[in-house]
Amino acid sequence: MPNLGAIKRDWFSNIRADMLAGLVVALALIPEAIGFSIIAGVDPRVGLYASVAIAMVIAFTGGRPGMISAATAAVAVVVVPLVRDHGVEYLFAATILMGIFQGIAALLRLDLLMQFVSRSVITGFVNALAILIFMAQLPQLTNVGWETYAMVAAALAIIYLFPKLTTAIPSPLVAIIVLTALSIYINAPVNTVADMGELPEGLPYFMLPDVPLTWETLAIIAPYSATMAAVGLLESLLTAQIVDDMTHTGSNKRRESAGQGVANIVAAFFGGMGGCAMIGQSVINVTSGGRGRLSTFTAGLSLLILLAVLGDLVGQVPMPALVAIMIMVSIGTFSWNSIPNIGKHPWQSSVVMLTTVVVVVATHNLALGVLAGVVLSGVFFTHKVMTMFEVVREREGDTATYRAKGQIFYASVERFEAALGPESTQSDPADHVIIDVSKAHFWDISAIGALDKVVERMRRNGRSVQVKGLNRASSDLVDKFALTDKTGVEIGLAPHP
Repeated sequence: MPNLGAIKRDWFSNIRADMLAGLVVALALIPEAIGFSIIAGVDPRVGLYASVAIAMVIAFTGGRPGMISAATAAVAVVVVPLVRDHGVEYLFAATILMGIFQGIAALLRLDLLMQFVSRSVITGFVNALAILIFMAQLPQLTNVGWETYAMVAAALAIIYLFPKLTTAIPSPLVAIIVLTALSIYINAPVNTVADMGELPEGLPYFMLPDVPLTWETLAIIAPYSATMAAVGLLESLLTAQIVDDMTHTGSNKRRESAGQGVANIVAAFFGGMGGCAMIGQSVINVTSGGRGRLSTFTAGLSLLILLAVLGDLVGQVPMPALVAIMIMVSIGTFSWNSIPNIGKHPWQSSVVMLTTVVVVVATHNLALGVLAGVVLSGVFFTHKVMTMFEVVREREGDTATYRAKGQIFYASVERFEAALGPESTQSDPADHVIIDVSKAHFWDISAIGALDKVVERMRRNGRSVQVKGLNRASSDLVDKFALTDKTGVEIGLAPHP
């Protein structure tokens, strides 16, 4: 049974602000969707219809209220070869399979992999997106007249100063209305939305992809679908985390994964390309007051109405107004505290953040940048844990006691073996050896293999060996995977930690 309290909170607790914010987002989506369609090599309506369908569907199925999903560049760049070699119908089929893959990912709880993305990687991701958003505006700011710069400056002034008068109306919406009216009145020589591409006429309609249902078709689209699904989920889950932080609320990442799949499948059946969450539009929505699912639904519905009914008027919206909004987004998205924190935070964290930024900006591939950051974070963490391991040797009569402390795993086994080497190499070794691991933990088969090697080497050289202090988890690993004959080797269990 639906939770009526949650429905009221997500849909009807912020009606006015959600609807106004959704309208702002819809206007900002138009040039973006057209641009992404051009990137993918398809008609502008493919990106615009995708944005309509995805935004309206994800409002119901998504796990992060107030987040905007639509057609995106991250997905568009993936399908360029598919559209070029096989046509747009294969794009629709690939988008359906993309949605199915995302549904499977939700069932497998792959959203839990986000736990391995460190704060440094997220900060780098945010900063890289802010830079890319700003860079994407540069074509609209080059080889243009002074009127464009004047209108951008005027729009920025309205965006930042109007809230000092009132916050009843989102300042970006005011900027769009004022500059559109001014541009039409004076016939300003600036680029407009219509210059980005032809706006579609009419409504999208249900359709099935015109592709043969064969294994050959599956073999063609599957690699693209898998890549789109992975990139889409990665950007969506990271954006959800960012919106969580901005709004100081939580979200259901598993539901978001499944919701993205459903939204992409519906988009493909209505002639749209694949998409995912959009950090830029999500920031516009949040900063304009949007918090609930109604804001996302309104964005999609408003976009549909604008295209179907007010297409001619929308086409006259000056690009400088939208450029100013996206500049505002890039400024608001960038984590400015991360600059002074470079010198304050541990150098490893700063390296991870900067690497993520550099890789994303250099390749324009969000997945590669995040992957580089995650791998580097893992390397630094592994090294840190490895260096926190030590072994102390104590000699009393003919007995030598080795007290191991820390984590014994694949990265620290070499140090473990070297630390226990003296009994087989020094000139006056002890006859009896005690290996006390009560303050250590064996994590993997590499650690068990190292213990095997050390015990076997000592026994081969005539030493009697006692291993004591194994905790329950380490003892279970020894019982399952140790190869050394335990005869004469006492395995004593430490208390449960």
